[in-house]
Amino acid sequence: MPAIEEAASAAQAEQEAARATWDVENSAFWEATARTVARRNLWISVPNLLCAFAVWLLWGMIIVRIQMVHDADPVKFAFTAIGSRAAAEGPAYMALLYLLPAVAGFAGATLRIPNSFMIAIAGGRNAKAITTLLLILPALGTGMALQNPQTPFLSFVVLAALTGVGGGAFAASMSNISFFYPKRVQGLALGINAGLGNLGVSVMQFLVPYVITFPLFGTLSGDPYRIQSGSVWLQNAGLVWVPILATFAVLAWLLMDNLPIHDCGSTPRAIGRYLWLELLGFAGAAVGIALMLVLNLPELLKIFLVVLVTVAATLVFMRWLTPQATRRRLVSQFAIFGNKHNWIMTWLYTMTFGSFIGFSAAFPKLITDIFGYIRVDADGNLLAQAVANPAAPDAFTYAFLGALVGSLVRPVGGWLSDKFGGARVTQWDTVVMIAAALGVASCIGLARMSPEPENYFLPFLALFLLLFVTTGIGNGSTFRMVPIIFPKEQAGPVLGWTSAIAAYGAFLIPNIFATQIKAGVPEYAFYGFVVYYVSCLVLNWWYYARRGAEIQC
Repeated sequence: MPAIEEAASAAQAEQEAARATWDVENSAFWEATARTVARRNLWISVPNLLCAFAVWLLWGMIIVRIQMVHDADPVKFAFTAIGSRAAAEGPAYMALLYLLPAVAGFAGATLRIPNSFMIAIAGGRNAKAITTLLLILPALGTGMALQNPQTPFLSFVVLAALTGVGGGAFAASMSNISFFYPKRVQGLALGINAGLGNLGVSVMQFLVPYVITFPLFGTLSGDPYRIQSGSVWLQNAGLVWVPILATFAVLAWLLMDNLPIHDCGSTPRAIGRYLWLELLGFAGAAVGIALMLVLNLPELLKIFLVVLVTVAATLVFMRWLTPQATRRRLVSQFAIFGNKHNWIMTWLYTMTFGSFIGFSAAFPKLITDIFGYIRVDADGNLLAQAVANPAAPDAFTYAFLGALVGSLVRPVGGWLSDKFGGARVTQWDTVVMIAAALGVASCIGLARMSPEPENYFLPFLALFLLLFVTTGIGNGSTFRMVPIIFPKEQAGPVLGWTSAIAAYGAFLIPNIFATQIKAGVPEYAFYGFVVYYVSCLVLNWWYYARRGAEIQC
């Protein structure tokens, strides 16, 4: 017995020593030990996060083909009304389909709230591996549901909510990587993790149009659907991710690390804490989704009210429904809510990442809805009902480009911020963002009132890609500002929290587009975004970018 106690005591002393020496700001420790560990964790984190984004944003592509299948055969995917949402034809049907990427975005954003505080209580390796493993459930379920054109719309809503696990993964992943790197290179490291992770949206938007053109899994793929351009196995959009996710979950478990500074305890306990917090996140999301479906309020008022109620409910669940030991650790991290800069950076980061993720979710269908239909005759008179545009661009051909350029430039935003300062990069980036949004709005207005809307597609695409570039650079620059503004113990939770609130862009933007498309003035959505971007420009200048600002970063 004394020998066992002595061994346990020695192990505890060794763990405490490791915890005390994990100091990446110490150059000698960084060069000798931490750099190798950090790089290994970063390069395993990236493909896992990429897959998480791919599954999370899948619905923006799926609903485009669902609409095409329904147009070819109105009996298929002829959804009945759900809650306060009508399921009619024409613009009402288009608006209904936007609900699926909106629900996925909403659930993913809500799950980021518990994931913001996940690493310190569950460990980086544990959180990453289990997250990727859980994503197999909605990927497989979506593939199976798409095999049946009579699947109820509510089933798709539930599956879209489950893909939110991929959205929540970002907060934990970014918080985790921030602990591996010293401040002087965090801009690039976080930019690589986030930028290449975000690239999952573009990879998915490029891969899905290909894999749905043939029975990828033989008879397991089921029967094809007929659309105007031929046959599609739409179910492959979900099924293709199952073996990929399984592979990267195993790699995360075998090759990533739980840092000693987090003291997450035994693996079963850590996984249990992770699953419980995820469940609380889903409970918060369920509250919001239920309100979304049953409340009969003006649409814009409803979507903002739902977000506020859901965030509050999720925080209450985490504060009062977690075990006492976990609760103490969460409450200590809740100190960020008393810091005004947490709220300012949340507002700024929502401008960048919220725009990126919202535009990514809606871009394919927005192309179809704006350029796929003719609304006026040759004299410019409104038609009684929009007709299909035979010269419309194929949304699938261009959809992946937005997320691609936005993801690839994110590390550039981090690198520029390491060199010139995050606030300065954010300031100039926001100026360009405002100009690009105004340009996109102008193109949409001109296309909407033209008998040949395709004539305005190329300037629309160029300006929208510029808008995606600004969101990517801004993602990197605003994230670089956080470790400068906040002390180490708060930077991780702030990174997670700001990304959580910003991710509601994946819910808000598709809903805003749906509302304005239904009203017949989709360009008004961009005028609203411009007003918000101007407020961010002023805030960033006053607190961080001007000479004599409160914090120079």
